[in-house]
Amino acid sequence: MIMPATKQGACYIVGTSGYSFADWVGAFYPAGTRQNEMFTHYVAHFRTVEINYTFYRMPAARTLEALARKTPAGFDFWVKLNQKISHERERNLTPGFLDSLRPLQEAGKLAGVLVQFPQRFHRTPPNRRFLADLAADLERVPTAVEFRHHSWNDERTLAGLRARNITLVVPDVPALPGLFRIGPVATTRMGYLRLHSRDGEKWYGNSTERYDYSYSDAELNAILAEWAKLGKEVDRVYAFFNNCHGGQAARNAEAFRRILEQIQ
Repeated sequence: MIMPATKQGACYIVGTSGYSFADWVGAFYPAGTRQNEMFTHYVAHFRTVEINYTFYRMPAARTLEALARKTPAGFDFWVKLNQKISHERERNLTPGFLDSLRPLQEAGKLAGVLVQFPQRFHRTPPNRRFLADLAADLERVPTAVEFRHHSWNDERTLAGLRARNITLVVPDVPALPGLFRIGPVATTRMGYLRLHSRDGEKWYGNSTERYDYSYSDAELNAILAEWAKLGKEVDRVYAFFNNCHGGQAARNAEAFRRILEQIQ
């Protein structure tokens, strides 16, 4: 569901980072839900999703076309850039990646491409040049960038993103040295919030442990209060929950939406 504009002016579009998880069955999806039925159940609850499998393998246009057909008008997708491009710097793969997104574009359902960099990607001259080149490669689609290393928390980073019309992803992560943490900020007319976890003890464990966290209603209320400070700098805010262990992301996303309903 796309939440109407709050009193501060922005509308919120709430979803999760991925939807196909075996441990969501019984925790969020009805017991007995098969993998090929998950997306249908997901679409009954949310109006946006981050497609994350594209980070691990290159997407096929026919797969994205099938997903688009299963969604109603008003549903949109953020598609995560493949790691061979973002992490291994194989920019020659970018045209093929973009071509695979055409079914979503033609259906009017591509919100944009999410570029997530690893924590080893520091703000250095070579990395800044790579980011500028990649931004040019992705120029024909809306793009959002998530940093993991704290060196990118620099006003010059924000200025560069604004100049290129790239949306900064604001990650909600533990308060650990070295991690990129920043308050709500806008580099375009769109806000982008990714909620991962606040458990520092598990952050450097395996991926299951890292995202094993459930946000309390008090935490979600505090997050919204912080985002309200942007006022009318943004028209809309995408909020994606990535704490996917055991269906927590979906349950937290629904709780976040309920809180939003109370402040309309």
